[in-house]
Amino acid sequence: MSLGPGFPEYMIPEAREALDSSDLIVGYSTYVSLIKPLYPDKTFLVKGMRQELQRVLMAIEEARKGKRVSLVSGGDVGIYGMAGLVFDVCRKEDIAVAPFGYPETDRESQEWELSVRIVPGVSALNAAAAVLGAPLMHDFATISLSDHLTPWSLIEKRIHAAAMADFVIVFYNPRSKTRPKLLDKALSIVLEYRSPETPAGIVKRAMRDGQERIITKLESIVTKDIDMQTILIIGNARTYVWRGWMVTPRGYDEKYLV
Repeated sequence: MSLGPGFPEYMIPEAREALDSSDLIVGYSTYVSLIKPLYPDKTFLVKGMRQELQRVLMAIEEARKGKRVSLVSGGDVGIYGMAGLVFDVCRKEDIAVAPFGYPETDRESQEWELSVRIVPGVSALNAAAAVLGAPLMHDFATISLSDHLTPWSLIEKRIHAAAMADFVIVFYNPRSKTRPKLLDKALSIVLEYRSPETPAGIVKRAMRDGQERIITKLESIVTKDIDMQTILIIGNARTYVWRGWMVTPRGYDEKYLV
């Protein structure tokens, strides 16, 4: 279940309807805090950081009891969220999951154990891009700098590839207290291929209370001010800044002489 970037008005109606009909809501404490005031009478099961597996196991256990369970993630549940882990666990445990949209009669004939519906949402990159202007109008690559589940050697390889190919680059999870230097390393790699003058957009807590927005240059990024609630977008060779907006042209300007 995708909660969107933060403010309730950015949650899609389907998500609100699903939460309304849920018997139980499972999630990370930070995300649960965003919706708990909206559902004071609902039952919540809350786990902290890096307890994703425990949250999924709890949700599956309760769903197998016949409860309607919402397992929530911020942004979009299918982008660095919980959707994939649900399928990983169901696959490992050989739990038969009915695809969304299957008729009830087919579910009964196939002896499905669970029915799963993935509800999409406004992702952090969507929110950050909207706050900055239109930086993702052309091809872009999204890279998480967290090496908790992905080795740095692979992350580094992907940064080289994206920077060399002149993709706009969106960095998720750019800097934490336990790995403060990885962002510096990532930016050094990008600078091997990009001009120091390349526009860069920094959005902290996009579309939440305390939102911060900075448009700067690649060489001027102050990494100590960036944290895990920040999205960093680095432009490509054609990205420009105009009157406080960060824009990556799609190509209309050349094709139609706009």
